[in-house]
Amino acid sequence: MAQSPEPAGSGRQPANAPPKKPDPIAPMRSLRFWIALAVLFAANILISNLFFSAAQPATVTISYNSFLDQVNAGNVTSITSTGESITGFTKKAVSDSSGASSTKFQTQRPAFATDDLETLLQQHKVVINAKDPTAAAPLWETLLFSFGPTILLVLGFLYLSRRAAAGGAGGILGSFGQSRARLYNAERPSVTFDDVAGIDEVKADLQEVVDFLREPQKYQRLGGTMPKGVLLIGAPGTGKTLLARAVAGEAKVPFFSIAASEFIEAIVGVGASRVRDLFAKARAAAPSIIFIDELDAVGRSRSAALRIGGNDEQEQTLNQILTEMDGFDSREGVIVLAATNRADVLDPALLRPGRFDRRITVQPPDRRGRAAILRIHTRNVLLGPDANLDQVAAQTPGLVGADLRNLVNEAALGAARKNEPAVTMADFSEAIERTLLGAERKIMLSDLDRERIAYHESGHALLGLLVPGADPVKKVTIVPRGQALGVTLQSPIDDRFNYGEDYLRARMIGALGGRAAEKLIYGVVTTGAENDLMQVTRIAQQMVVRWGMSPKVGPLNYGDNDGSSFQQRPYGEGTANLIDDEVRRISEECLVAAEKGLGEHRSQLDALARALLKNDSLDENQILSVTGITRQESAAARPAGAELAGTRPIS
Repeated sequence: MAQSPEPAGSGRQPANAPPKKPDPIAPMRSLRFWIALAVLFAANILISNLFFSAAQPATVTISYNSFLDQVNAGNVTSITSTGESITGFTKKAVSDSSGASSTKFQTQRPAFATDDLETLLQQHKVVINAKDPTAAAPLWETLLFSFGPTILLVLGFLYLSRRAAAGGAGGILGSFGQSRARLYNAERPSVTFDDVAGIDEVKADLQEVVDFLREPQKYQRLGGTMPKGVLLIGAPGTGKTLLARAVAGEAKVPFFSIAASEFIEAIVGVGASRVRDLFAKARAAAPSIIFIDELDAVGRSRSAALRIGGNDEQEQTLNQILTEMDGFDSREGVIVLAATNRADVLDPALLRPGRFDRRITVQPPDRRGRAAILRIHTRNVLLGPDANLDQVAAQTPGLVGADLRNLVNEAALGAARKNEPAVTMADFSEAIERTLLGAERKIMLSDLDRERIAYHESGHALLGLLVPGADPVKKVTIVPRGQALGVTLQSPIDDRFNYGEDYLRARMIGALGGRAAEKLIYGVVTTGAENDLMQVTRIAQQMVVRWGMSPKVGPLNYGDNDGSSFQQRPYGEGTANLIDDEVRRISEECLVAAEKGLGEHRSQLDALARALLKNDSLDENQILSVTGITRQESAAARPAGAELAGTRPIS
């Protein structure tokens, strides 16, 4: 089993290393030195203030009138003048305004005084001393204040430089240039492939990486080399980071994990320095794995963004990553794993052979994969006898691993709030509604508003039962949730990944059902269809621009897939106007179909709205019972074509 060597900068020296030269600044790096210096300063202050000043009496400040009275009384023995300031000693103690007394005093002679002070002092035989107010400061004081700050700055600079050199980062950057990658314990891995489910094909691809790290000779004996880099591409929450840690856990090698954004600093050059330090540590610990999360933070295409100036910190960091990956041999046993959900914006130099040779797409799990993920996340959850994870998986198409983990946690929290002994199927159902629809809002609605919302949601639900190609309606409610005043929940039967034009039109007709119901019943429309119109516009535009479902535009794709915000659109004004016209045409045709369908089934629409006003929420069986539509009739209107993966709430 490979063991990770001691990290750089630990201070230990090999037995055969040459002796180091004595460092003249070494004592300054010792904590003992600074403690001794502080003790010396404290001793100096104590000696100066306690011993030498203890022999001198305290000084009191008296007025100039009191000073003249003491001179006339013959109580003053000597004075010392510095300009107009006078200090002196008396035979008997004198007091100041606060009541303190001493034989040493000080006072200030007014500048306008016209008395003959010298004659008065001589008459009373007072010893007169004088100091030059413009006398130069002592040499030691001049040197201290002139050169002291400079000496401190130089010593501080030398100290920081020595610390930086000892840390291995080089230069004055010090610890800024060191990599912030976290090293996971290879002897006790926290994650293995047993903790990853729902993406078996990805695990199979990464198993080869594990085999190479375990038995590199198996591949090297025939002259083969392992890919230097493996790029994991997938939507957020699909388990890219978990997969990388599982590879390290299976191979039992050191795993250096860092987010790409941690390379970037305000100081130019720090990112490149951290990249060099990270790869140096990985080589020293080989065989090892470097994992860079969110690679697009530093790996964006250098030609896609507008740059001011010839270079910047992000570009320097990217250049250093390219250099390091091109400079090490795959036989060194260092493999770079990276994860991103924006592979379309990465620099082409990162994706060429010799850098990230292998790209693996991590797709959302299917129904069987979701059930396996739920079983992993419920290992430490006490489940009730009625909890059916396969049924939960069937109700959550489109959810990824992170969503399912949150779903299990919400179900457990809900059961705990109700003081239940275990998590039941009802807790999972409530968690699904809370996750997909949002939390209930306690707001007061007028009777007219509730009736409008009931007809709006009834329009969605009824068309979901009648329109061919629509997804089954699972629930309809007029209880405000999240940002919606009412919700119709539709869920596909199976996970399908292809879209038929009939299915897309069915989605648009169902989304426009609320607006059509309001217009049919009240003759006017409200703002409640805002989210519905956003969905319709998005689908219609993609049908025309991306999927070639418009006869007038033709089988062309005008989508922008490279992530560049400065790309010129690949069509002119005439085509743009034609696209707008086709998007409007498709939307209006779907609206006409929605209005026609609801008009032909007005009685069922009224019955469904009345049931919603009475019960607030209806499930699938209740909806079928109220409308009189059988499950077979609804299924007959639904062809066996493609279904969209994902549960869709329609507000």
